[in-house]
Amino acid sequence: MATILEMRGITKEFPGAKALDDVSLKVEEGEIHALVGENGAGKSTLMKVLSGVYPHGSYTGDIVYDGEVQQFGSIRDSESRGIIIIHQELALIPLLSVAENIFMGNERSRGGVIDWRETERRAADLLARVGLKENPKTPVADLGLGKQQLVEIAKALSKDVRLLILDEPTSSLNEQDSEKLLQLMMEFRKQGVTSILISHKLNEISRVADTITVIRDGAAVSRLDCRDGISEDDIIRDMVGRSLDDRYPPRVDHGTGERAMEVANWTVHHPIDSERTVVKDVSFHVNKGEVLGIAGLMGAGRTELAMSLFGRSYGTNISGTATINGKVVDLSSVRAAINAGLAYATEDRKTYGLVLDQTIRRNVPLANLNAVANGIIVNTKREAEVATRYRDRLNIKSSSIEQETINLSGGNQQKVVLSKWLFSDPDILILDEPCRGIDVGAKFEIYTVIRELAAQGKAVIVISSEMPELLGITDRLYVMNEGRFVGEMPTSEATQEKIMASIIKAGESII
Repeated sequence: MATILEMRGITKEFPGAKALDDVSLKVEEGEIHALVGENGAGKSTLMKVLSGVYPHGSYTGDIVYDGEVQQFGSIRDSESRGIIIIHQELALIPLLSVAENIFMGNERSRGGVIDWRETERRAADLLARVGLKENPKTPVADLGLGKQQLVEIAKALSKDVRLLILDEPTSSLNEQDSEKLLQLMMEFRKQGVTSILISHKLNEISRVADTITVIRDGAAVSRLDCRDGISEDDIIRDMVGRSLDDRYPPRVDHGTGERAMEVANWTVHHPIDSERTVVKDVSFHVNKGEVLGIAGLMGAGRTELAMSLFGRSYGTNISGTATINGKVVDLSSVRAAINAGLAYATEDRKTYGLVLDQTIRRNVPLANLNAVANGIIVNTKREAEVATRYRDRLNIKSSSIEQETINLSGGNQQKVVLSKWLFSDPDILILDEPCRGIDVGAKFEIYTVIRELAAQGKAVIVISSEMPELLGITDRLYVMNEGRFVGEMPTSEATQEKIMASIIKAGESII
């Protein structure tokens, strides 16, 4: 098998940090090569070097592609050679059509004028190739995340891709959409397209990858051949430098049976289409010292429920009552919700969770500024003490507390979001997809924090699309489908099959 790519001795430095240290990578033509490592290990940085996001001259080492040393000065240079990268944050323009997005910067034209008929015909062909039946004129905003990811791949195919780089492609997808994407990658392999897959989902890696390069602390530590029978434990050991005998901390029942929060008949309507009910007469409770999970497929209404509870951050015509520590509480604003003892760590950390152009020091105290202020003036010394404490407690990898959060890896950004809400000292903490896009080592650290909070008598509500995660860290589960709670069970009695059966049975009864 011919070698299509070899990266030799790549070193990339940023002010105060060496992101890549003499990294070498070899990829064979027509294979799926996985790149794994903890958050901040340097995986995305290495791919940005390869794709020209970090141009030649900003790093040392050589990129050999198709047998020739390359000096990519921009992403356009790498794309001209058939190297296409799809980043974790999709680069689509929501208000433009699917066809317009696919050919943006690569327009189909005749005589200097865009040929719309040809554009839409070619777009339809590419959509069919990735398994989409959507009209090319459909606005991207009307598509779900799974279909948007496939539009990005169709866009890559329009550029005659030979080497496709996918950075966490399934991190925001449900199991069904993830399965479609993995099947597509395997189909591309049959067609001779080479792929580099960055993912923290080791079950997906083990299933589709031919070879794996493991990066730890900016260095390539191993190259594994999946055809030799590599286990997930082998990958984890190389990733974190130690064995994780148990992916989840021990579950200890700290539940007192005393209600921390009770919600009754909670109903939420869509913020734009007020006739559409998104959360339908939901009632539930969570006890002090309990980790409660909410399972369900994407679109079930879990995030909408959480955001509507947290200061009515989502929805309109909201009705129902919420009781915290035995008292009916006012949740009509975010400030009121925080004052009532509620906190919500969003699934969208970049948009709603962080001020990205501000430092760790500025972000951590944001939900509880009164605790670091003298009157209306922030005490910068106290602010720094708080940020340092939580940076150490959650093992946030950064050059200092003065590093801007935009320059942190996704997992470390998530730790900053969690630090912000821990500092507000809530009685009930809602965590929405707390480990999305986070490596297995960092996940364990966050799981440990969750169990520690339960041990302190806090109530923690975890929303997750990963059922093994819910089964590993929660004490009790609710199952949500189409805006309703359709099942409840102790986690000790729950299985993935039981959860899916609840969803399917509820769907059949609605039909």
